[in-house]
Amino acid sequence: MDKEGKEVKKSRFYKVGMGFLIISLLTWIIPVVAPFTPFSTAAKAGVITGAIVFAEVMFWAGALLVGKEVAAKYKVI
Repeated sequence: MDKEGKEVKKSRFYKVGMGFLIISLLTWIIPVVAPFTPFSTAAKAGVITGAIVFAEVMFWAGALLVGKEVAAKYKVI
């Protein structure tokens, strides 16, 4: 019973970590689209900077949860 409980917990962490990695990848769309929006230059710069920081934080949080081998497959840079 103890062993099964640990596997379920690991599975949840893995799923959450993969979710973080996917959100991180999708967040990289924002800096590409932001320059074409009608907002001020300062607002665009803030959104782009915030999106890049958020994407990196989500990537590394996901990498901690899924493990370095899986994260290495998704790291582009």
